[in-house]
Amino acid sequence: MAIGAEDYIDQLLVKKYAEEKVDNHDNMESMVDPDKMMGAMNDYGSMYRNMMILKQRLNIACYAVNAKNARYQRAPQGY
Repeated sequence: MAIGAEDYIDQLLVKKYAEEKVDNHDNMESMVDPDKMMGAMNDYGSMYRNMMILKQRLNIACYAVNAKNARYQRAPQGY
């Protein structure tokens, strides 16, 4: 799959809309403060990381408890 105009009609459309401005982000006023958004994303990432660490520690602790309380039996000699 090629990128760009492949036929004559596409080439004309590219020429026509090459200088057209659709969104002017410099003049737009955002409804969301970027610093607050980045702070919220940072908080979410930190919370997720802490939950992953907590889950890992809990798995290690549960594995240790289960291993300590395990009761092993000898298999019959026929096996």
